[in-house]
Amino acid sequence: MIYYIVICAHNEELFLAETLRAVLAQTVQPKKILVVNDNSADGTEAIIDEFVSGNEHILKVNRSSSAFHMPGAKVVEAFNEGYAQLDDQYDFIVKLDADIILPENYFEKISELINSDSKAGILGGFAYEQDANGAWKLNHPMNKDHVRGAFKSYTKECFKAIGGLRNSIGWDTVDELLAQYNDFKVITDDSLKIKHLRPLGASYNKRARFLQGEAMYRMRYGYMISFIASLKIAWKRKKRVLFFDTLKGYFQAKKRDLPYLVSEKEGEFIRRLRWRNILNKLF
Repeated sequence: MIYYIVICAHNEELFLAETLRAVLAQTVQPKKILVVNDNSADGTEAIIDEFVSGNEHILKVNRSSSAFHMPGAKVVEAFNEGYAQLDDQYDFIVKLDADIILPENYFEKISELINSDSKAGILGGFAYEQDANGAWKLNHPMNKDHVRGAFKSYTKECFKAIGGLRNSIGWDTVDELLAQYNDFKVITDDSLKIKHLRPLGASYNKRARFLQGEAMYRMRYGYMISFIASLKIAWKRKKRVLFFDTLKGYFQAKKRDLPYLVSEKEGEFIRRLRWRNILNKLF
């Protein structure tokens, strides 16, 4: 299958070379690898240039943006700028972070999964992170049907149907909800063990936690689902303050009457789907 990869890199000199080497070692190679240098102030661009000079299918895009890291909008803007440089002659598109090491058969397996299911929409493996003793441990959201935003593969049909990625925190949840709304499947494979070199949320701050609640409002969750989701976040991270910060973000967004990320009809579907998942876990 033909696939393209867009890698978003902001100050990733510590990890980017490992990520690119893992991509170049794939048993099924991408046709194009586009690396977006997102306003890096370290040696990221020099690393990109080194790989570009020896690989004609690796392309570079320099992007000017804020140096302030914030999950969601910044990385999606970088991805979209890179994606705009590509044509539509692909079977699936990959959004990949610059601190990821993929197993060699990763995209061979993704291709097989797509070929075996006409409803395949979003696909991925599972993230492993190093603990204090250097052991690689599974660190994935409690919902095993979710693909982490750091390594998402989208079939072209699904990507077009959902209208691409939303420029907001929560983009890697709303994409899966909209995929299901459009009758596509989110497919995970636990045999695909991905090394994530930077711990999840290591650079997130309190403002980012408010934005998670904002995303729940903008996805039309409603209060009760947002309440339950906030509890889930706090419980998983074992930080009670996350519950209050997330809900505060939800009510701030409601007070400001922020625009929704999905239509009213899509919102109704999302709430039904969320309640069904909640009830299935309870009973």
